[in-house]
Amino acid sequence: MDGGQPSLEPAAAGPGTPGPSVIAPLRAVLRLRRRVCLLRKRRLLPPGTGSASGAGTPRPGCGSRAPHADLGRPQFFTFDGPAELQSRTPRKRRRRSRVVLYPETSRRCRPHAERRSRAQRCLLLLVAIVGFQVLNAIENLDDNAQRYDLDGLEKALQRAVFGQPAAVARIVALLRDYLATHVHSRALLLALHGPSGVGKSHVGRLLARHFRAVLEGGAPVVQYHARHHCPEPRAAQACREELAALVADVLARAEAEEKTPLVVLDEAELLPPALLDELHGLLQPQRAHHFHNAIYVLLSSAGGSEITRFVLQNASRALPQPRSDGARGAHGDRAGAAAAQAEEELRARLRALLVREHPLWQAAAIVPFRLLDKQDVVSCFRDEMAGEGFFPEPARAELLAAQLSYYRVAGREFAVTGCKQVVARVNLLEHRSSWT
Repeated sequence: MDGGQPSLEPAAAGPGTPGPSVIAPLRAVLRLRRRVCLLRKRRLLPPGTGSASGAGTPRPGCGSRAPHADLGRPQFFTFDGPAELQSRTPRKRRRRSRVVLYPETSRRCRPHAERRSRAQRCLLLLVAIVGFQVLNAIENLDDNAQRYDLDGLEKALQRAVFGQPAAVARIVALLRDYLATHVHSRALLLALHGPSGVGKSHVGRLLARHFRAVLEGGAPVVQYHARHHCPEPRAAQACREELAALVADVLARAEAEEKTPLVVLDEAELLPPALLDELHGLLQPQRAHHFHNAIYVLLSSAGGSEITRFVLQNASRALPQPRSDGARGAHGDRAGAAAAQAEEELRARLRALLVREHPLWQAAAIVPFRLLDKQDVVSCFRDEMAGEGFFPEPARAELLAAQLSYYRVAGREFAVTGCKQVVARVNLLEHRSSWT
């Protein structure tokens, strides 16, 4: 044993030498560090370089002999090469929009730019005011029409005027439209035309009587008869001045009382051209506004021959034709449409004829009065007999009606003079009864 062979037993460790339990972990840490540095060197090298060229270049922090850190290289781990890192351009940071921040202690509200404009509130208030005014105007329309009791006027005309249902309906419709309001843009001119004895003057008297009775204190009404107020020897210029003064006075009183005046001119076919010119001037829009709030009614037999010719030519249209019960409705609709078409055609003919005489009729609402048939004349006799105190016996009324002259066309009989001779015949009957 003393021959110099080494002993297999481990020598005892000195007191200053660290034990194997401390050296082994340190060695393992160093080996791991070296391996990590080697892997980093291989990944950072360009693709053309080998391990010999620059393999010994230490990575900052990988060895104890490492020089100062290279400032051109990245100080963080990445899988990109240094050439790629150098070629990259820094991205521009997007600027975020500023957020409107509200203070915590104050009341949150919209900014001034987002607040609702005051003009919108004014617009809503204006719309409400206009709507209220429209509703109030609609109510006033009904109130103004009720003042004149047009329903009562329609019933009175239907009861007293015989054989003119279309004319009565048109007159009432025109009055309803015009009297719906007190303020107008133009005056209403009604032109009632027809042969003698068909009821034109009677309608004029009924209109004047109704307007006087329906309003408190009476409505301003003028009844002007051409034969009485402007006879033949009198100068036309004097008649024109008198009519202008009379109408102006009535319109002024009606404007003060907020009423619609009525001016009735009977026998208008006898009016001289100067008076027609004056009436035409009263209807012009250049006149004062109170001249527009008036109703003018012209009663004339001008165009009576044209109406007579038209009625006799179209007498077969009004003939009743027997129909079954299932076809009465359709037949009635067709008959009403045909009657309306014939009425419109007659008005167009009359207007074309009257405008040639004077342009006044261009602005007039023409209402034609047709011929009366025999049954209408009988009704006239019965009404007159009842008014004179006689019993309206149908047989006696038919006997009196048979004494008049008639146009006989297509199985119908139309009176030549209408009801014009009814009053004289009844008065003669009264004298005969007094003699007996």
